[in-house]
Amino acid sequence: MRVTAFATALILAMPNFVLAEQNCGDLTNQTDMNICAGKAYAKSDAELNVLYKQIEARLKDDADTKKLLVSAQKAWIGYRDAECNFSSSTVTGGTVYPFISSTCLDGMTKTRIEDLKGYLKCTEGDMSCPVPSAN
Repeated sequence: MRVTAFATALILAMPNFVLAEQNCGDLTNQTDMNICAGKAYAKSDAELNVLYKQIEARLKDDADTKKLLVSAQKAWIGYRDAECNFSSSTVTGGTVYPFISSTCLDGMTKTRIEDLKGYLKCTEGDMSCPVPSAN
């Protein structure tokens, strides 16, 4: 009991910035900003892949719909990459490029994560959802 109370007190005493996601733009040098943005994107990409695999697993008995998922995801990746290449094109070759590019990729990936989470929350009988409920 004492250990749990101590751990809780220690966590509550930590500064808020430790508990929240770091805002990479608040860092003081470009290298740190670039590294931070790259890590944020890698974290989002890993979450996206977990969700995608969960949807694939739910579609294991529906090859046609699974093919549509794969096609949609490939198209989305192409769009994401093209959009981020375009939006960061004015800084290509500059030291800020990794930050701008990773920030774009992270933002678009987070939006796609929310889309995939929505598919995973479909209820039984929802005809507008291509992913069966978990039951």
